[in-house]
Amino acid sequence: MLETNFWSIFSILWPLLILFSVIMAIRIIFDVLDIKIKNLNIRKRFQKGAQSRSDRDIIRWLQNMTPKAFEHYIADLFSRLDHKAYVVGGPNDGGVDVIAEKDGIKHYIQCKKYFKKHQVGVSEMRGFYGAITDKLANGKAYFITTNKFTLPAEKFTEDKPIELVDSYRLVNYIRLAEKKKEESKKITDKEICPKCGGQLIERKSKHGRFYGCLNYPKCRYTKNL
Repeated sequence: MLETNFWSIFSILWPLLILFSVIMAIRIIFDVLDIKIKNLNIRKRFQKGAQSRSDRDIIRWLQNMTPKAFEHYIADLFSRLDHKAYVVGGPNDGGVDVIAEKDGIKHYIQCKKYFKKHQVGVSEMRGFYGAITDKLANGKAYFITTNKFTLPAEKFTEDKPIELVDSYRLVNYIRLAEKKKEESKKITDKEICPKCGGQLIERKSKHGRFYGCLNYPKCRYTKNL
């Protein structure tokens, strides 16, 4: 009798269970897509006005991110600073949110997106150091926050391979990444000689201005402006 009731109830509920599973799967997919879209929009909004923004504007912008978006932004930032960086944050991240690798050496990063009243304390620093102390070989650790560190937290890291990156130092990293981007763009935008692969530079003659190869007189290629 009990077995009959069980199968009767199951035959009624199993379509609902399947529907619930499908809904949850769709929700997870949309959550992942939403995070990716938000991160892309954050990057685009920042790029539009990064150079013209004040340090305080940038800090305020960072503080308004979600914690997950901040982790992805830090990974992207280190990628622009010539690292191979990716987010590993999650319930079982072991205190590490981002891993940034350069020249075969891994660096471990913890990200704390706080508003201006919340400072990173020594207890958080101890927890982070305990999580990464057995992972560090030649690499180093970064603790990055959108606010500040307490004095005890700074004292704790004085003899440890942990770089503390507060909001203003983070802005310096951002400015550096933007500078590297502009320098790379200038190199990319330079005219290249189709004959020898050298750089074309602007020259002047009695007939007017033109592009001439930097390798002149070995290469006499010219191009009108």
